Amino acid sequence: MADARRVAIISGAGKGLGRAYARHLAAQGMAVVVNNRRRDGDDEPSADAVVREIRAAGGAAVAHYGAAEDPGTGESLLQLALDSYGRLDAVIANAGISEAATFHRQDAADIAHNITINLLGTAYLLLPTFRHLYQQRAGRVLVSTSAAGLYGEHGLPAYSASKAGIIGLMRSLALEGGPHGVFVNAIAPFARTQMTAETLEAASIPGLAPEAVAPIAAQLIAPDCELNGEVIIAADGRIARAAVMCSAPRGIDGLEPKQVGRALAAIAAAPAQAEHHGAVAMFRTFMADGR
Repeated sequence: MADARRVAIISGAGKGLGRAYARHLAAQGMAVVVNNRRRDGDDEPSADAVVREIRAAGGAAVAHYGAAEDPGTGESLLQLALDSYGRLDAVIANAGISEAATFHRQDAADIAHNITINLLGTAYLLLPTFRHLYQQRAGRVLVSTSAAGLYGEHGLPAYSASKAGIIGLMRSLALEGGPHGVFVNAIAPFARTQMTAETLEAASIPGLAPEAVAPIAAQLIAPDCELNGEVIIAADGRIARAAVMCSAPRGIDGLEPKQVGRALAAIAAAPAQAEHHGAVAMFRTFMADGR
């Protein structure tokens, strides 16, 4: 069934930030595929509740219940979007979980569970949907990372690792998709949600509503947004750009321990000022400078 409206898939859209994104995009006229797993004991699946809210307001939405860690969820979501609306224009990979445990108290299953849902779940969603956008030579992708992925955080080791991995995935897809009209960015939101209630220090600060982040996410998947490969921090009407920086390379006058130690101390004290668009670009600069 063909549809003139732009169509977005949003994972983890049954509550919190995902719900705010879905409602905002639908109010803007987009059709939304609302993904959230069913949970035992729910009187109504959260995805159904969001779809009901959107339709009651005159919008277009359809529910999907696949789990983020299921490798088939991405393909199923893509097919549902095409069957329901005949097209796909944007994907927001928002599904994720957090943790509240120090590394020395965790076991392998704890680490694997978090990374599987957050990082692999994002990749599973994007494998078919990014390919579809790439082949149609147009689309927008937004992945959900975190300040913890940028800077780490005590008590969030697996979460931090998974969100850092998402940034690496995003930047690789931005390099791959950009020349073909598919722009890929990451958002690192601060918002008061069920997931952040126990881990976000600022949870008691007034504001921080998920609805304050939704317009920023919406612009990052808008067809006129030409940002690509960026990490945008967003909260309560504020935004910032985050970047991985590198200091100027420095040659080492010999490889004896004292010489290496002096060089390490020197670069640790030097300001990191350069950005690089890809690992190969960084390597070329690294080898060309500092001798």
